[in-house]
Amino acid sequence: MPFQAGSDVAQGCRLLCGPMGGFQQKGEKSMTYQVNDAVFYNQHGVCRVADITDKQVGKTKIKYYVLKPVYDEASTFFVPAENPNLAARMRPILSEESVVSLIQKTPAEEPVWIHDEAQRKERCKEILSKGDQSELLRMIKALYAHQQEQSQKGKKLHMSDERFMKEAEKMLYEEFAFVLQIDRDQVLPFIVEQIEGANARPI
Repeated sequence: MPFQAGSDVAQGCRLLCGPMGGFQQKGEKSMTYQVNDAVFYNQHGVCRVADITDKQVGKTKIKYYVLKPVYDEASTFFVPAENPNLAARMRPILSEESVVSLIQKTPAEEPVWIHDEAQRKERCKEILSKGDQSELLRMIKALYAHQQEQSQKGKKLHMSDERFMKEAEKMLYEEFAFVLQIDRDQVLPFIVEQIEGANARPI
């Protein structure tokens, strides 16, 4: 089914990627993590807290979380534990029950496509920056549906949209694979299976 153009940009943004939500709201206190905890760190995906260390910066001693990405062990990130803006980019990994519930509750209605490229880019960047998996899932759905529509016309997805979709898929699939203890290439079949199973259940 083709997309319906919305006259209200804010409404379009809401339906493109779902309701504005997040795991941590502005003003909330950052969580405390321990060594070996698994966390989701912004666009860097699933990480382990490899260490918690103090570093002297000038006359101030600052505590850092040392993060090692699960799927990129060559990288290391130092996150100031007491910097609310940076520490807020970390959140606990979803539970298996939350992953399944999130997939099964994926909205069935067709999303409204944001035709203005600049506005669409800003919305996608915002979603990727927040790392909210419900928004990532809706974003992937919207971009994939548009890709299918373009393919039927003999056209390709815009390069920036394709890049956003791949980045969102990477973030989403890595966490789902880690939580479900499956390979990343098994995540999409799992999502399809869960959605089809939910649709087959009697109301």
